Amino acid sequence: MKTLINGIHAVESALKNDPDNIVQVWIAENKRNQRVKELINKAQKRGLISNRADTAQLDKMAKTHQHQGVVAEYNAPKAYDENDLLDLIANLKDTPPLLLVLDGVTDPHNLGACLRTAEGAGVHAVIAPKDNAVGLTPAARKVASGAAETMPFIQVTNLVRTIEKLKKEGIWFIGTSDKSEGDLYTYDFKTPSAIVMGAEGKGLRRLTEEHCDTLVSIPMAGQVSSLNVSVATGVCLYEVVRQRFSKS
Repeated sequence: MKTLINGIHAVESALKNDPDNIVQVWIAENKRNQRVKELINKAQKRGLISNRADTAQLDKMAKTHQHQGVVAEYNAPKAYDENDLLDLIANLKDTPPLLLVLDGVTDPHNLGACLRTAEGAGVHAVIAPKDNAVGLTPAARKVASGAAETMPFIQVTNLVRTIEKLKKEGIWFIGTSDKSEGDLYTYDFKTPSAIVMGAEGKGLRRLTEEHCDTLVSIPMAGQVSSLNVSVATGVCLYEVVRQRFSKS
């Protein structure tokens, strides 16, 4: 599926990790800095055409003014679907699965940030519902800074059914909720785990929450009652990393 990615970091990452799927690159006429020159050089080494375009053209292509003067046409790899999930888990060797479930995140910037954090934390797949949730839009890809091209992102038709299927594979589902008395830092994440994050401002949907094995909350010391979903995702995932990499 052809799409457009924009932003210097996102295009650089695609050139590094998936250059065969980049068709061509457009650079703003007024962009002459060293980083752009290096990007053009990398594209040319890959045999890609680097087109010069004015800013208005790039605004129209990227559907944003925040493209940093760089846009690329990209053949996105075949999207994963729920049938790929069990294969992904089965192919893990000695590492306990770690999944991230986003229950209805609608902001592409939050999705992109969650994908980037998930990739950095070693998450094996990110799962989200197809309905009432954002997909891999150009804005999400840009914020993900290359993680959208490497992190399996799986949109499922029925999230609860997918959770029940994965439970049978031995995965524990840990939902996040500020209503929970359970503390994130007291839970043992060394087992096969799926962290379930709720939507911006709404939290987990009722059915999703009911199908979690347990709920945990992030302790809040200030007056603010909750964190942005992408920030909360980072807090939770890196607690998993801390526990799993702990020498003790």
